[in-house]
Amino acid sequence: MAVDSKEVLDFLGSIPLLQQLPGASVQKIADVVKLRHFEPGEMLVHEGSPGEGLYFLYKGEAEVSASISGTMMQHTMPILKPGDYFGYACSGPVKTLHKADINAITELMCFVLGHEDADLLSSESIWATKPDQTSVSLVERILQLETLEVDLYRGVTEKEYPSFGGNVFGGQLLGQALAAASKSVDPSLLVHSLHSYFLRTGDDQVPIIYKVERTRDGHTFATRQVLAIQKGRVIFTMYASFQRAADGVEHQQPMPDAPNPDEVRPWEKVLESYRTDPRIPLKIRQKLASMKVAPAPLEMRFVEPIDRVMRQVLEPRQRVWMRSKGKLSDDQALQRCVAAYASDWTFIETALRPHKHIPGRNEMQVLSLDHSMWFHKPFRADEWLLYVQTSPQAGHGRGLVFGQIYTQSGELVISTAQEGMLRKTDPGVKSRL
Repeated sequence: MAVDSKEVLDFLGSIPLLQQLPGASVQKIADVVKLRHFEPGEMLVHEGSPGEGLYFLYKGEAEVSASISGTMMQHTMPILKPGDYFGYACSGPVKTLHKADINAITELMCFVLGHEDADLLSSESIWATKPDQTSVSLVERILQLETLEVDLYRGVTEKEYPSFGGNVFGGQLLGQALAAASKSVDPSLLVHSLHSYFLRTGDDQVPIIYKVERTRDGHTFATRQVLAIQKGRVIFTMYASFQRAADGVEHQQPMPDAPNPDEVRPWEKVLESYRTDPRIPLKIRQKLASMKVAPAPLEMRFVEPIDRVMRQVLEPRQRVWMRSKGKLSDDQALQRCVAAYASDWTFIETALRPHKHIPGRNEMQVLSLDHSMWFHKPFRADEWLLYVQTSPQAGHGRGLVFGQIYTQSGELVISTAQEGMLRKTDPGVKSRL
């Protein structure tokens, strides 16, 4: 009995072990697995043998029975059912041996990933099968998580990662939490929306534990909740919904006019110009000249940059060209995680533009409170994207902002929304957030 290739991919995509791999790896595994049939009572693997590799039980049931040490008795263990997997795929000459017999109870079908293809299960980055760490972009490294067990991951804030006054950057929480959620779903489903709350500031010296709850799994949609935990307390929570690609009616709001990114000064060049700006006292210019600029994970070009010397009343809107620095792996899940990371840069500051605020001065306490995103179409985050940001209202210590992200060709690929805390700094009061 042959199995349709799409059915094989759908089945393998439902296996939690494989969901932690990039979609490209799952597709390769689907291409190379071998279908095996067994009759009732037939032995799949013998205790003490290496077997053929890693087995994925597709149909039927099997029992596990292991010898009790020093006796001829057999100890029967739980029944294996469809969706279970067992065995060891080892690429080297030394193979791991099975510690039990596996026998078919019913007529049984399984897919086997052979030892010769074991490398498909290994990846230092979840996004690339065999990445060269020296060529992986900074933002991709930021999004890498350590797997502690199924649906439990650990993220860290390395010294070269952007942080703010000892606090974890909100975009890092967004990107890493979405990465954790993406590792728990069928790779053929992609995130189409997320809604999140920043509950406490994160400490950039402490690892972040991401716990994924599998709220719902359907053929077309899947929902995940992610909790980010530090020191036993939840600092951030996200709900993310994933969808299998489908056709439907289409329309979009046109992209507003904007100069091409090559016509806009890079943000690094804008910052460098302050080192020789005569409006700034010499001592401060000399200090600026001696400061080392940390590498940034994103390339950003502000169409309407704020003058950081003269206070101005500006319209509550801005346009920013952005893309990741360095080439990204092709996995579309990664592209969306990078966009989530980037979407928090400068976003809430849009609400301060009418109020003569100069970013970087400790006159306002600015914190993200919540953040939502809707992903409309595939895109690449290492190609130029125009982030159009507007703020319709600010008051009562909060500001509201909306955003639309377009490709350079004018396709609307993401919509965003955020509310943030905007509070004048009182040196005598310490925030409890």
